[in-house]
Amino acid sequence: MNDGSMSEEAKRQTVATMLKGIERYNPSRLEMLEQYVRKQIVDNSYDLEANLAVLQLYRFNKNFEVDITCKILLKALTNFPHTDFILCKCLLTQTLCQDPRIQGIIELANYLECCRFQEFWEKVNSLKDSTINSITGFHDSIRKFVCHVVSITYQTINAGELAEMLGNIDNLTLRQWVKKYGWEEMPNGLIFIANQDENIKTKNISEKIEFDSVVDIMASSMKKPA
Repeated sequence: MNDGSMSEEAKRQTVATMLKGIERYNPSRLEMLEQYVRKQIVDNSYDLEANLAVLQLYRFNKNFEVDITCKILLKALTNFPHTDFILCKCLLTQTLCQDPRIQGIIELANYLECCRFQEFWEKVNSLKDSTINSITGFHDSIRKFVCHVVSITYQTINAGELAEMLGNIDNLTLRQWVKKYGWEEMPNGLIFIANQDENIKTKNISEKIEFDSVVDIMASSMKKPA
């Protein structure tokens, strides 16, 4: 992992190979995996399996490094709506979850799960956590999730409301996101997202009844009352 001549893909494959064997639980590998977490923070890459291995080693050795744990949890947030954050959180101890920094990140996850985006950005700003700002692509990754929710929920949305949901971005940045997702700015201050009626698909539901069950029903109905 420290070999600068090794390609990024080669490094990733080295970690992936290690995680398949017993070396996944070798405490001597922890430092290398922590370096790999830091690398993900800088170059905007992501490896859930490696990050879970770090948390597992912390749990086995009963010694969580809070800073690395925060980085792993924040990276998991960037992969919403996938369940990465839940998988990571399940490996934390109850005591660790009471740490103020961890609690703050858990609160951020709750806001995302409930699609309370304005509150999410307010919380991000109030935390003033340098770790968040150090994660390359964090804000845009969250905005991609917001746009995903908007795409499957709205037909039209007020431009100002969308800007708030995306983190109080300016008009120029808003137009860039609108263009990215193929949405349309309307003259009345609304943004046309999609005709959601076209996305509604009917589904035929059929129930299967076993032949023996039919026979029992028929026999029961043919019985004359005493």
